[in-house]
Amino acid sequence: MASVVRPNTWVALKLPSGISRVIQIAPNTTISLGKYGSFPANLIIGRPYHLTFELQDKLEGEDFSRLRIVPTTELYAEIFADEVSPGCSTPTAGANEAAIPTTADAEDYTLIDAETGNVVARSNLATAIDETARQTLTQDEIEELKRDGTNAGKDVIAKLLLSHTALDQKTSFSLAKYKLMKTKKYIRRFQVLPMDVANFANWQLEERDSSRILDMRAEMIGLVGCWGNAHYGGEDVFLEDPRASTEQGQEACAAVQEDLLRGRWLVVDDTCGMLVAALAERMGVLNPEYPDSDAEDSALSAAAAETATEESNTADAQPQQQQPDTEMADAQEDDGLHPTNPHNKPRPSDFAIPYSQTNTITVVHAASQPNLSFLNYWGFDHTAPNHPPHPLLSHLLTLSWLQLLQPSLDTSYSTPPLVATQQELAGWKPSRRGNFHRKRRRFARTRHVVDAARAGNFSGLICASTMDPISILKHALHLLAGGAPIAIYSPTVEPLAALADCFSVPRRTAWTSGQVAEIVGKSGEELERWAGSEDFPLNPTLLLGVSIQTSRARRWQVLPGRTHPLMMERGGAEGYVFTAWRAKPAEGRVEAKGKFKRRKTEPGAVAGAAEGDAEEVKAAAEEA
Repeated sequence: MASVVRPNTWVALKLPSGISRVIQIAPNTTISLGKYGSFPANLIIGRPYHLTFELQDKLEGEDFSRLRIVPTTELYAEIFADEVSPGCSTPTAGANEAAIPTTADAEDYTLIDAETGNVVARSNLATAIDETARQTLTQDEIEELKRDGTNAGKDVIAKLLLSHTALDQKTSFSLAKYKLMKTKKYIRRFQVLPMDVANFANWQLEERDSSRILDMRAEMIGLVGCWGNAHYGGEDVFLEDPRASTEQGQEACAAVQEDLLRGRWLVVDDTCGMLVAALAERMGVLNPEYPDSDAEDSALSAAAAETATEESNTADAQPQQQQPDTEMADAQEDDGLHPTNPHNKPRPSDFAIPYSQTNTITVVHAASQPNLSFLNYWGFDHTAPNHPPHPLLSHLLTLSWLQLLQPSLDTSYSTPPLVATQQELAGWKPSRRGNFHRKRRRFARTRHVVDAARAGNFSGLICASTMDPISILKHALHLLAGGAPIAIYSPTVEPLAALADCFSVPRRTAWTSGQVAEIVGKSGEELERWAGSEDFPLNPTLLLGVSIQTSRARRWQVLPGRTHPLMMERGGAEGYVFTAWRAKPAEGRVEAKGKFKRRKTEPGAVAGAAEGDAEEVKAAAEEA
């Protein structure tokens, strides 16, 4: 991922209230932040991520707000001041009255330890009074201050604090929370964050429809990717172009080479592509590649830093002439900074396979086309016929369940490709010739994806779907290589509990002891493709280390001398992950072979070793 903001990319804007907005940075446009104001998009293009910007007041004759980079010392100046100030430590159990942080002398304590006399708890009557009764400014006056206020809202916050008549009666904790609440409400600041999967998941959960991603939190995404062992699968390997002519049919298609298939993951995704994005991010194929990105990002960052050090007194001039930020996008709009992929080259023939044989994601879907709409936030549109270069073009393969289970019933797989001579092609219209080549290329891609998927040897299986996990494993388990990890996410625990019961110890014991009459006489390959029965939906010997787990990271309230988790958080599904490893059962009986020495502990045991070596018998007798 690029380290600076580039044109036409998606970013997340974190506002003071904690609400993130996901927008696309288009050059020469205006970005609106609602009540906080608006600013030109060119002002943040080329800037590094994770910077905090402040919207300044509009200058005379300008209809937009300029931006100021807030330094770190200013962001944390109040926190550093609180840390060095006395009386900010958290009270301990049994502390006396003087140790309780307070600025009021007239508070009524309500609970006192009868033995020691220490204050255990006190009433909160002073802070429980309605804040509107303590604030002398009316709502109309506050709105007027917001319209005429300066210094990016800090003057409004200062006047609110000065107009509060009972500010001296607040405890240090209550005062810090009050100032934090007013700062979040009135300060005009925002932070530019990169569009990674974690930020997108939080935005989708808090601001959008969480059911579209199955209530999948950022920590659950990390848990699924970790247990699924999704990682970089090696350098790209491409099949040679068969250079088939237009007169050749499917006999000229490039055959699947199973020895080249490695670093591949089988995925069932019902989260509109967010799970695919998470895996692609771990595999390094999610974000577009840029030519000389490191050197270019360094140059853009240096230019942005130089611009940030300029004095704000240049604001009286026209922005087109003396404001480099507003001209940045104009100079870069047509400079060729577009993603490139060296593997996406014009194919010399229709049957050339554009997919890599390594480091790929194979998505199995139930519809005619997969729903991967969320990949648009990373510059990839699966439905685009002529897509610009992107790493996912050669690393993302899709097929339907029908193509995986019964490919002969799928017309795009079973229908032979069109053939025509050069003389016939010359007599056709350009549109007909284009359709001819398009259908041949589609046949070659479909044939390769289906054959490669049915060949199996996948490095792992990762699912986040509303389908029954038992039905998924019934048709996908035999496609995994030995030792391949399995990670299945479900918003509820019941489907995963039923799946884990299929691999319980009693079922495995009954299976291996020969008590199942249906498996008598079947080979190992037939048992791996077990169709299932009422008592044994799946072969219980094909998975090891079955477990169900969950994880939830809670946010914390952090104030000087007081830290605790926030108890009032968003609800929704908890989310659970089923994990296991693919096992290859041994065929036949396992026997221990080798040379070993039998120890004799009794004199009578020497007679039983007559068939052994004479020297060993003599040594055993001497020991006895």
